[in-house]
Amino acid sequence: MSLLQDKTTTEPPQRFKRPRASTIVVLLLIGLLTLNGLLRLDLDFERISLAPERSWNFITRGFPPNLERAPQLGEAILETLEMALIGTMLGVLLSVPVSLLAARNTSPHPAISATLRLVLSAFRSIPDLVWAMIFVVSVGLGPLAGILAIAVDVLGFAGRFFAERVEEVERGPIDAIRSTGARGVPVVATAILPVVFPSFSGTSLYCLEKSVRGAVVLGLVGAGGIGVELNVAFQLRQFDTAFTIIIMILVVVLLAERLSSEVRKRMLADVGFGRGL
Repeated sequence: MSLLQDKTTTEPPQRFKRPRASTIVVLLLIGLLTLNGLLRLDLDFERISLAPERSWNFITRGFPPNLERAPQLGEAILETLEMALIGTMLGVLLSVPVSLLAARNTSPHPAISATLRLVLSAFRSIPDLVWAMIFVVSVGLGPLAGILAIAVDVLGFAGRFFAERVEEVERGPIDAIRSTGARGVPVVATAILPVVFPSFSGTSLYCLEKSVRGAVVLGLVGAGGIGVELNVAFQLRQFDTAFTIIIMILVVVLLAERLSSEVRKRMLADVGFGRGL
């Protein structure tokens, strides 16, 4: 009988709690911004109704793809891959020392760590397309602007993750190496880099995968690569050539993603993750 009484006297489930004032303000702000954005779209029924017809026109004029300029487009795709590879390598190489200076447990001074973290946040906050426009102004049109834009973007992205991974390293091995009198580079080379190398490698591969996609877009602002050809094809309404370029980009990006994924899986398996699954 007592059991029945205990079941009947249990507390009812919690009701919906009234949101705090700050939550209501945030929701109202989001709602106002959404409404204002919809009003600024200037939606026109005629434009919307013509969209399917125009899309079908693009498909019909783009198919079959134009393969007459395939060799030149292949060179542009190769240039895009080279931009992504060189920019990623440069960004990753710069990220390693910067992350060691930005990490709180390896930085020589808290002020240096805080300053570098702020710089990395600034690099990461600015889109790579904006960096490409800046470098086009600085160094002129061409792949060099794209390489520098990718390098800065990778530095901001990888530098942050590298620094966080360095801070996660256990203090035991570091203190053990320091107890022998070692300081600076020997400590980093023996107690930190071997531990973080798998994580650094995985992040670097992801950055390369991300850079391949980004390098395509950078050409739209004159930073070299296949994006320049795609922009010209659309401006001249050569939709069959544009369709060819889009197919080539799709194939290259999918292959890059597949290769990066396979390499990451093998690396995780080599360091012991995923075994026994």
